[in-house]
Amino acid sequence: MKRWNLIIDVEKCNDCNNCFLACKDEYFENDFLPYSVAQPRLGHRWMNIMRKERGEYPKVDVAYLPIPCMHCDDAPCIKKSKDKAVYKRKDGIVLIDPEKAKGRKDMLDTCPYGAIWWNEEKALPQKCTLCVHLLEEGWKEPRCVQVCPTGAMRVVLAEDSEIKKLKKSEKLEVYLPEYKTRPRLYYKNLYRYTRCFIAGNVVFHDRDECAEGAEVTLSKGSKKVIDRVTTNNYGDFKIDNLEENSGKYGLEIRFPGYGKQKLGINLKTGVNLGTIFL
Repeated sequence: MKRWNLIIDVEKCNDCNNCFLACKDEYFENDFLPYSVAQPRLGHRWMNIMRKERGEYPKVDVAYLPIPCMHCDDAPCIKKSKDKAVYKRKDGIVLIDPEKAKGRKDMLDTCPYGAIWWNEEKALPQKCTLCVHLLEEGWKEPRCVQVCPTGAMRVVLAEDSEIKKLKKSEKLEVYLPEYKTRPRLYYKNLYRYTRCFIAGNVVFHDRDECAEGAEVTLSKGSKKVIDRVTTNNYGDFKIDNLEENSGKYGLEIRFPGYGKQKLGINLKTGVNLGTIFL
């Protein structure tokens, strides 16, 4: 059976908040029974965008991670709810029943991603419904996907076998896999938020010029090459997708006609090596 899956490309998200605003526009003052009642004007972020700065000045970047409901196949909120106050449809969408879940503030703590919000006025836990009411009307995508200007979000209705192939071909990952919730939200380029990089700048010492085209090799141990990059026209290089607190690395820089440079790095978090002279 085909099920709904949401895919978010972290590299394309620029924190414009169009997805958040579209969600607020759709659900504020609007009931869509039996799936949801109106979202309050303030407080709720059914599409919550997390932010993380990586690296060291001046070589830094910022990544954004949108976190709605993950619509997990093994959802803790379903396990801990009573009388099917939270349930999963055959098409993969997880929903909170607005009648059965009344007064159940304890349900907020069941989601490890913090994707359930409390409506104080209506004494009701609420979350993203993937705009199920629109999908049932024939829409091909929820509002958040519809308004994304960079194409960072897309929704896929597919068999699990197709999703498995897509995960492999696009290197899709789930956020916080240690929770083992089997989410139906997959991220592309998730390393931009969860991992770190090594960056620097290479300069010729005798010419005081940027070393464009220098070969930079990062190794782990004596022989294992992790990555090999070439400096750009400013002499800059960046080796990304490295695990934080992953220990000791060796960095070697070469350029024809110049002696090679070797550096040792004990990687804890993103690091800027500064200017390195050849």
